[in-house]
Amino acid sequence: MPLAGLAGGILGGPLIEYLGRKNTILATATPFIISWLLIACATHVAMVLVGRALSGFSVGVASLSLPVYLGETVQPEVRGTLGLLPTAFGNIGILLCFVAGKYIDWSGLAFLGAALPVPFLILMFFIPETPRWYVSRGRDDRARKALQWLRGKKADVDPELKGIIKSHQDAERHASQSAMLDLMKKANLKPLLISLGLMFFQQLSGINAVIFYTVQIFQDAGSTIDENLCTIIVGVVNFIATFIATMLIDRLGRKMLLYISDVAMIITLMTLGGFFYVKNNGQDVSQVGWLPLAAFVIYVLGFSLGFGPIPWLMMGEILPGKIRGSAASVATAFNWSCTFVVTKTFSDIIQSIGTHGTFWMFGSICVVGLVFVIVYVPETQGKSLEDIERKMMGRVRRMSSVANIKPLSFNM
Repeated sequence: MPLAGLAGGILGGPLIEYLGRKNTILATATPFIISWLLIACATHVAMVLVGRALSGFSVGVASLSLPVYLGETVQPEVRGTLGLLPTAFGNIGILLCFVAGKYIDWSGLAFLGAALPVPFLILMFFIPETPRWYVSRGRDDRARKALQWLRGKKADVDPELKGIIKSHQDAERHASQSAMLDLMKKANLKPLLISLGLMFFQQLSGINAVIFYTVQIFQDAGSTIDENLCTIIVGVVNFIATFIATMLIDRLGRKMLLYISDVAMIITLMTLGGFFYVKNNGQDVSQVGWLPLAAFVIYVLGFSLGFGPIPWLMMGEILPGKIRGSAASVATAFNWSCTFVVTKTFSDIIQSIGTHGTFWMFGSICVVGLVFVIVYVPETQGKSLEDIERKMMGRVRRMSSVANIKPLSFNM
């Protein structure tokens, strides 16, 4: 699935530029349905693999296009809250899967997966394309109608529309003929590298290895609590934490939540490493059999508060409009590449340096991630896209406007 997500991330950038944000999102619904039906009706392994690949491809496209759509349509004062909702609802899906998986077999679970994209497919027909995409195609009249739909019939959309048009014109003046050349410009490279850094530290915190191998980790820990129940508890915490983040992000800001998130992950990963080190050295840990679950709960809580949703949200906020599609492709593909590497090598790393060494390694990476956030990541709370781009681009784009934002998670 992560490899196919990588392919989806690469193709998603050109798709949102040429088909539009809405049509790209809409186009993922049918492959989602087909992928789950292939798995549900599988009579041999190949059908499961094709279904997983098709699903992963759709996730790759969606993880890029959803934040772009939200970033280009939501007002600055609520962009953080609404921008985290895809992650929050994604975590509801994870929790639903954990709970349902305890009571129904894999085929029934796949049929459930096939049912969920149906209302998604229907409801997507009722929302408009983003005004910024219409402006980029010279269709200002359609942009006005879309903006009016989004802001309400009585809202005065003229100032915002003028800002979008002005920003697009400014971006066009500074653009080159090649998307790759635009990406390599110093002013554009800075926000792209920040996005890549956030994606790197998101995945190298070990979250997907933890989620994919939750049951196995609890078995290895000799937890005194049923491992399937532990998995459900972790899913509930993941779900609750993201909703807490949606309430806090427009109050505390992006960087503060990233700080809290990173410190929580460092403490819990180091604690888990210590637990497994003591256990693997033959000492009795039955008196602290509750510790792995407690550490997991705080770890997932910390991740879901910050490093889970915020890298996707901030990618939408800091990537300049002119390179949004191509830069989003690079960042999303990089994220899925990291996901694949972490999940594929997790068992091998454990065999190589032990469970304790693996958790200590992830914890050490989180320490570096904390330094990265402190030094390089800007605060974007409450700022218009125009202000964010002007700050990120420096004097090059002094008059740019309200038009700049982009994407995750599942990737939590």
